[in-house]
Amino acid sequence: MSRFDRIAIFLSVLMVCISAWISSNIFENMPHIEDEIAYVWQANLVSNGDLFIPSPPCPKCFLVPFVIDFDGIRFGKYPPGWPAILGIGTKFGLRDWVNPFFSGFSLWLIYLLVKKLSNEKAALIASFLTLTSPFFLLNSGSLLSHIWSIWLTLVFIHGWIDTYSLNSSSKIPGWITVVVAGLSLGLLTLTRPLTAAGIGIPFFLHGTYILLKNPNNKRIQYLLIAIIGGVLASLIFIWQAGLTGNPFLNPYQLWWPYDKLGFGPDVGLQDGGYSFLFARMNAKFSLRIGYTDLFGWFQHSWIFIPFGIFSLWKKWQSWIILSIFPSLVLTYTLYWIGSWLFGPRYYFDGIIGLILFSAVGIQTLFGSVYPMKQFSKNWRFIIMAIIVFFLISANVFFYLPQRIGNMKGLYGASRSRLVPFQLESSKEMTPALIIVHKINHWIEYGTLLEISSPYLDSEWIVTYSRGFDLDNNLAKSFPDRSIWHYYPDEPYLFYTAERP
Repeated sequence: MSRFDRIAIFLSVLMVCISAWISSNIFENMPHIEDEIAYVWQANLVSNGDLFIPSPPCPKCFLVPFVIDFDGIRFGKYPPGWPAILGIGTKFGLRDWVNPFFSGFSLWLIYLLVKKLSNEKAALIASFLTLTSPFFLLNSGSLLSHIWSIWLTLVFIHGWIDTYSLNSSSKIPGWITVVVAGLSLGLLTLTRPLTAAGIGIPFFLHGTYILLKNPNNKRIQYLLIAIIGGVLASLIFIWQAGLTGNPFLNPYQLWWPYDKLGFGPDVGLQDGGYSFLFARMNAKFSLRIGYTDLFGWFQHSWIFIPFGIFSLWKKWQSWIILSIFPSLVLTYTLYWIGSWLFGPRYYFDGIIGLILFSAVGIQTLFGSVYPMKQFSKNWRFIIMAIIVFFLISANVFFYLPQRIGNMKGLYGASRSRLVPFQLESSKEMTPALIIVHKINHWIEYGTLLEISSPYLDSEWIVTYSRGFDLDNNLAKSFPDRSIWHYYPDEPYLFYTAERP
């Protein structure tokens, strides 16, 4: 291993530590938005070997965002890829380390990819850019699926490029890269189907070119990648059939009937339905956030990309990777919801190409690094060093702390809400059914789902108050538990009946 490789490994480990710190200190190792709560719920099922469970009594009382009750069973709406990985982490008590681990691993794969397409110096710059990217760090500390998704994308890209590069003298058997590329593409589809479609478009076009122009052995290899990926991806139809009885019924539409792709009056919540006008507005707003969140450079995170294009324009691999970003932007115009809270996360996998071209662009502008005694004569190096140092410092000391810090206590979710249930005096009340009465926002109840098992067998079972009659009828279903009414504005008081 070279000196640059060792530094990149150190940065990868550092990325794991930083991501774990964000997860623990900013997000408090708990879900904050509906998507995360649903993922955690599904992961808890997977950790016990289940994809669904029987619906509870009064399903509306046991509200879990994006968890559906259908024909007597309860299941999450999200495809099984990410809940399966998160469930493995949950099984071994490592749930909060899954995304930090894959964030560090992804940084290493980004380093190897840039090294493969350019050189070690550019690859190390790419590692630093990734390590300091607010966009990457925001998602690395969350419980969302994007870090796992970008890791699969990077594995797929490596497998695809290596398959093309291998020849009869290569030490690595061709079937290994084929299988790796096919499996990662299939798993990506099982994780984020629309993202997989957007990523797949540039590679589909390249694959078509290979089928038309390349030797038979390359054609067979890429056909096998498509077959392996397609077979694995088709499991999503088996999953949908197992849950809904219809392989083509998307669970998303069981939660919101208008939650589907395309345009028209029955799509989305916009006035008159979702149209191209709203698609353009979503994309414009998401990209505006992305200009800053990518590297934290005052909406100028893109400034070095043109210079990277100048340096890499002859390398077909780099163009395929760069085209992932616009492909995702165009693909997600078909979806009626935008994304900006965690950055434009629907485009997250596209940052691979942006990091690649930015890193190569920076190195191109730096030029050759002269010996120390000649630095004063290398005006281009000095100017670039000042610019890059200023940009990274502005991000690390100003933008990044503010952007990450503002996510703490997002929507009022906090572990402090769990403290009343962790006291020794409170444990004497268990096993208990807690009927939570909303005061300001549903997250007051949603946060407490952390202590409540989907199987309704935990010490605390948390339910959402649906009125006097439903609450009392529900209580009769749990005769072996004490029943308590809980009001979040009085966190340390438990009532035996509704308060006046």
